[in-house]
Amino acid sequence: MRSLQRVLARGWLQVGPRFLPFADAATAELPLGRLLRLSLFQVSVGMAVVLITGVLNRVMILELSVPAWFVALAVALPLMLAPLRVLIGFRSDYHISVLGWRRVPYIWTGTLIQFGGLSIMPFALLVLSGDNYYDVPAIVGQGAAAAAFFMVGIGLHMSQTAGLALATDLAPAEARPRVVALLYVMLLLGMVVSALAFGALLADFNAVKLIKVIQGAAVVTVVFNVVALWQQEARDPARTDPALPRPAFTQTWRGFIGQGRVRRLLVAIGLGTAAFSMQDILLEPYGGQILGLSVGATTVLTALLAGGTLVGLALAARRLGRGADPLRLAGWGAVAGLAAFALVILAAPLNSPTLFRAGTALIGFGGGLFAVGTLTAIMALAEGAHRGIALGAWGAVQACCAGGAIALGGALRDVVSQLADTGALGPVLTGPAIGYGAVYHMEILLLFATLIALGPLARAQDRRRAESKNRFGLAEFPG
Repeated sequence: MRSLQRVLARGWLQVGPRFLPFADAATAELPLGRLLRLSLFQVSVGMAVVLITGVLNRVMILELSVPAWFVALAVALPLMLAPLRVLIGFRSDYHISVLGWRRVPYIWTGTLIQFGGLSIMPFALLVLSGDNYYDVPAIVGQGAAAAAFFMVGIGLHMSQTAGLALATDLAPAEARPRVVALLYVMLLLGMVVSALAFGALLADFNAVKLIKVIQGAAVVTVVFNVVALWQQEARDPARTDPALPRPAFTQTWRGFIGQGRVRRLLVAIGLGTAAFSMQDILLEPYGGQILGLSVGATTVLTALLAGGTLVGLALAARRLGRGADPLRLAGWGAVAGLAAFALVILAAPLNSPTLFRAGTALIGFGGGLFAVGTLTAIMALAEGAHRGIALGAWGAVQACCAGGAIALGGALRDVVSQLADTGALGPVLTGPAIGYGAVYHMEILLLFATLIALGPLARAQDRRRAESKNRFGLAEFPG
């Protein structure tokens, strides 16, 4: 295991610190090799996210002919469980264990649940599509598929929340924000690599390959998480003694949410996340149905999305390192999203896959700026014991709003497409692109709402700084 740590650290350092904005996250208490090994749980999470939101939505809608409303609901189900992240993080802080572990039981339990969901998922999808030898009713497939997505969602939230908490436990206080940011980068790297791998494996799609890919992902999840956990958390029975006082969750949550700007910031995070997430299950079907892209070509779109996010993260780290305001940085991410969705909308009438790919990458770029900006802002608002619950709140709001937006996006696409097909929208608004366009226009509206929510926060921040030389900026948006 130590040799693996040395190999990871050596390979990471060869890239060069210029291209690794979070390379300074390593400390004497948490060396780079150990930190990179711990980050493997984020790689497995990224792999599962790509599989659910980047591969299965396209396969279920087009290849398996599953209604888009059910696909949207199934993909959104794991994300709608996100409020549990705050409770999971809080409970792992005060876990009772004879062995003296606080985080390991939650990470391991989440890993097993995620493995079980991925194991049954391909067979549930085949039954759902009606392609089964015993003519099992479709409702059985719907129930099994919903259970599989539910298990994957619970497993993801448990393992990721406890894993991030373990990382902050191991790192000194001054390095915790950088450690969390580095783990977020590893999540996206896992998404990029997984998207490319899934795209190559499913280039020639068939049911047997689908089963192999999903169950292979289940095995890789267990292997990566076991390696990530190995000898990371020290056993300390005194820390998990049942006799220790444990504060109530509601009391801790009220203390955090009662801080001045926290609620408005969480609203802005929710709006921005919904704006960047509503198209998650529709981006690849849009490329396949409207622009005629293959399964492999549309799966690569997820890699473009994650790659754009990585560029946004790198730029955000550079700007924040020079003292940039994280709230304004998040606002610029929203502005980039406005341009991105405009490009995606224009790709259909111009029949331009290149324009579509550019818009996809720009969506990731804007989302990366927004994510790091809001994460940095909310970590700055958290004090003392509120650090963990702040991280959980940021993740819970993000995932919950993303899940609701995904479900709304699928339903909106179906309803508008049906109206367009029947001619209810008039002779001009016809064709399959109309339903997708309605979703993208809704995301543009949400981005404007995000800017409105961020405006007063940026204005309040300006009162603590010198007056800006810009004549018009984020702070001038109405509150």
